Amino acid sequence: MENFTSLRRPLHIFLVAALFLFALSARAWDYEAHRAINLAALSAMPSDFPAFLKTDAAKARIGFLAGEPDRWYNSVNPSLRHINAGDHFFDMEMLDPLGMKFADLPQYRYVFVQQLTRAQAAHPEIPPKVPPEKDKDATGAFPGFLPWAIAENYGKLQSAFSYLRAYEQYGGTPVEIANARENIAYIMGVMGHLVGDGAQPLHLTIHHHGWIGDNPKKYSTWNPIHRWIDGGFLGKTGAINVATLEQSLKPAARLSTSVEDPAGRDPVFVQILAYMEAQHAKVEQLYTLDKQRKFDASSYGAKEGRAFLEDQLAIAAKMLADLWYTAYKTAPDDNYLIGELKRRKAAQ
Repeated sequence: MENFTSLRRPLHIFLVAALFLFALSARAWDYEAHRAINLAALSAMPSDFPAFLKTDAAKARIGFLAGEPDRWYNSVNPSLRHINAGDHFFDMEMLDPLGMKFADLPQYRYVFVQQLTRAQAAHPEIPPKVPPEKDKDATGAFPGFLPWAIAENYGKLQSAFSYLRAYEQYGGTPVEIANARENIAYIMGVMGHLVGDGAQPLHLTIHHHGWIGDNPKKYSTWNPIHRWIDGGFLGKTGAINVATLEQSLKPAARLSTSVEDPAGRDPVFVQILAYMEAQHAKVEQLYTLDKQRKFDASSYGAKEGRAFLEDQLAIAAKMLADLWYTAYKTAPDDNYLIGELKRRKAAQ
């Protein structure tokens, strides 16, 4: 593995400028691709998934919410920009020089922050990816937080299914039930965006806006490659066919809840890491396709480039469907709320 310093310093000035200029445009998939992922995942839900989430109104809302985390990028509020920015990516190559491994990441976000801070203190020779004077969102010291963003939203969805069931079975009012259902749709929509980010290889690498550092294979250093892969190329080669994407998916299945892990981490979190690591393995494949002009919309090879990206959309949709379904099937009883509802009923 290359030393991180060698990856960053030769192009230090260029990278600072690039990160500054493109901070607002760094997206994983354009809105239509994110929306297609959410809709395809919904189409893969088995017959026992709640019917209220299969209505046209629910589909429209969950599809619309696929773009919500990217809309937060447009905010000028510094707190929102800070907390949102890192949830869209994870630059895996930042870990090795610090003596950390992606597969061994802790289950909890702030435990990771502690570990990262200690590792960075032990390696003062490694510069932050964004110099402090250019780090407007105060995220330049971090590789990102995407694994935790997905896992935390999975937990929120599981909780929402739990309290909806309590309201439905123990005397919740129509308003309470309706609000609980709306909450579920909201979490599903936002969560879909994050899972979709995890299938865009350029959101899992330091090479997100062109190859940086040592480049013996002469991969592209073109900064706008990120935006081109997110949607420019797909836009030039035809609209995303949601129906075709839906037909390519197998029905959603429960993720394993008994994955053996030496660290005792939640099995779903371990599988989120495995999902992201598998997509990161395709970074060089993407750059190779680009080198072969497979992402040139006017070339004969564009079909191959488009097929690669459509496969990534399908992978994201399947993972998302499995996470949604697992959250639904494994949601525990909300015993506190059940107790409160029983007491309210008795008092009435």
